[in-house]
Amino acid sequence: MINLIDLEKKINSELTTKIKSTEIKHNQIYIEIDKENLIDVTLFIKTNKDTKFRQLIDITVVDYPEQNKRFKVVYLFLSHEFNQRMILSYFINEKEVISSLTSIFPSANWMEREVFDMYGVNFKDHPDLRRILTDYGFEGHPLRKDFPLTGHSEVRYSEQYKKVIQEPVKLEQNYRNFDYESPWEGTKYIKEQTDNNDKKD
Repeated sequence: MINLIDLEKKINSELTTKIKSTEIKHNQIYIEIDKENLIDVTLFIKTNKDTKFRQLIDITVVDYPEQNKRFKVVYLFLSHEFNQRMILSYFINEKEVISSLTSIFPSANWMEREVFDMYGVNFKDHPDLRRILTDYGFEGHPLRKDFPLTGHSEVRYSEQYKKVIQEPVKLEQNYRNFDYESPWEGTKYIKEQTDNNDKKD
C-alpha cells in the first residue's frame, strides 16, 4: 500500500501542470486544481494502479459571496483498496458551467443535481439536471449565504380555500423582535413586572 506522502509525490509527478497545490492534513490528501482539469485528474486518480480512488463519496460547494470566484466545488473520493481519502477542489465564478462527472462516476448524477438545486451551479453534459430537493417552481438556491432564512414563500393549508396554498412569507411583527438578554437574568418584561410589584409592596 502506498502511503500518503508517496501518493502526493506520485500525483504531483504524473499530473504536474494540472495540479495547483497539494497538502496532507487530517490523514487525507487535499488537492486543488483548475476546473478545466477536472476530468483528466479524476480519470487518473480512479484508474491509476497506485491511487484507485474508485468511489465518489460526495460533491458539495462552499459559498464565499464576497469573493470574485464565489464557489468552491469540493469532491470527496475514497480508495477502498488502500483505505485512503482524497478531497479535490477548485474555485469558480457564480455563472460558470462546470463538467459533469456522470460519465466517470454514475453516482455523481444525484449529487450534481443536489448542488444545482441548493447552490445554482450548472453542469454541462449532465443527463438530467433538474431540482431534486426543492419543489417545482421554487425560487432561489437555499444554501447560498444570501438566501433569506425564512425563504421567499411558504406552503400552508387554507381553511378558506380548503386546500394547500403557496404564498409569500409574511411574518408578524412580534416575531421580528428578539430579546437577546440572558434567560438567567430574566427578560425585560419580567423585570418590569417585578419592579412594578416591588413598588406596590
